[in-house]
Amino acid sequence: MVVGSQAKSVETIVIGSGPGGYVAAIRAAELGQKVTIIERDAIGGVCLNIGCIPSKALINAGHAYYSQNHQMDSIMGVQSKGATLDWAATQKWKNEKVVNTLTGGVAMLLKKHKIDIVRGEARFNDNQVVNVISEDESHLLEFEKCIIATGSRPIEIPGFAFKGRVVNSTGALSLPEVPKHLVVIGGGVIGSELAGAYANLGSKVTILEGLPHILNGFDKEMYSFVVDDFKEKGVEIITNAKAKAAVQDDNSVKVTYEVDGKEVEIEADYCLVSVGRKPNTDELGLNTTDVKLTDRGQIIVNDRQQTSVPHIYAIGDIVEGPMLAHKASYEAKVAAANVAGEDMRNCAISIPAVAYCDPELATMGETIDTAKEKNLDFMVSKFPFAANGRAITMNATKGFIRILSDKATRIVIGAQIAGPGASDLISEFALAIENGLTTEDISMTVHPHPTLGEAIMDTSELADGVPIHI
Repeated sequence: MVVGSQAKSVETIVIGSGPGGYVAAIRAAELGQKVTIIERDAIGGVCLNIGCIPSKALINAGHAYYSQNHQMDSIMGVQSKGATLDWAATQKWKNEKVVNTLTGGVAMLLKKHKIDIVRGEARFNDNQVVNVISEDESHLLEFEKCIIATGSRPIEIPGFAFKGRVVNSTGALSLPEVPKHLVVIGGGVIGSELAGAYANLGSKVTILEGLPHILNGFDKEMYSFVVDDFKEKGVEIITNAKAKAAVQDDNSVKVTYEVDGKEVEIEADYCLVSVGRKPNTDELGLNTTDVKLTDRGQIIVNDRQQTSVPHIYAIGDIVEGPMLAHKASYEAKVAAANVAGEDMRNCAISIPAVAYCDPELATMGETIDTAKEKNLDFMVSKFPFAANGRAITMNATKGFIRILSDKATRIVIGAQIAGPGASDLISEFALAIENGLTTEDISMTVHPHPTLGEAIMDTSELADGVPIHI
């Protein structure tokens, strides 16, 4: 079909096939909709191809390499020094075994649900028509319903254009070699995760953070464990630092930053810029529609994920809230249900957040700071992993589990975990908070022994005033 030809009528289109888009498409199809996905890049979006999945693969490879050379030596009687790293093999495993397996699985699911895929870049002509532009042609699609799930992209800062040895998170996942020295601008979750991965792989890492501490969003009691781990591995953390410019040649990049009123220059193999992400709404042609946006370029939606145009919905990074894949997937189910004629509301009380550092950090619901700001009458209960049998057998005793509960009702209102398996353990608290469970509900639930999950039960018993193991 050429530009200017008659539009093809379709029922429901989903723009983007990331963890928001493909979930929305599948759920809408399950509910009887005939769905067309528009995707300009790879099926699976950022998360599966160049984000959360490959980054966790690299993080795990780093853990394996570091443990072989350091952690297990003499502690458990396991002598394993001298492990080598085949970087090309690591990258091949990450791309072919991990990423391709998952993206291939998503493609099969889309086919199973008879979802059409149109390749190209979507631009709205008006409230009813999308122009899908590929390399040599364009397709006009007239839709009844639409779900926008176009995600976000890394923010580029002045003086640090993404090219050559200055990379964003995508580039950092596919470096041609493990850097001898890596400079990371931005010590948030993504920056800290990748800093830890490359430190484990043998790189000298320098983090430049503009705030007084790294991992903003986690309190000092939590992020201090990561800071200590970084110090053990030789990671240099420079806070209150302002990145100024990067000058590169074929072999290195020189990064200039300002701290305490002085300019400093450091030389590295690569510079990773990780200072946040921006929503992909600026190239959708939304100015030709009645869809309203915030000043930050996010699409305004109601609790049904509806935009200001009732038959157009939006989910994920392009709407307000944390830019997290699981948030996008949840919103996708809400949007898909409403597209199919059901009445479903986004009623999530809180969204869990995780930092895959060493140790892992996870938080859900209220924190001590937010509870104080809201003048809530709450109590704090904390149980150390050092008192958990399974953690001791793993030689992973750093960290704790913390529960915030309402003093009068004992209802769990928040939880934080720093320690082994935090990313998995936080789901029990997500279930508890979403369902208004009390600490007694948790403490009187039988947990298998020996497990890390027992520490959740122990923390709850502590909240109930009847602790066994502390």
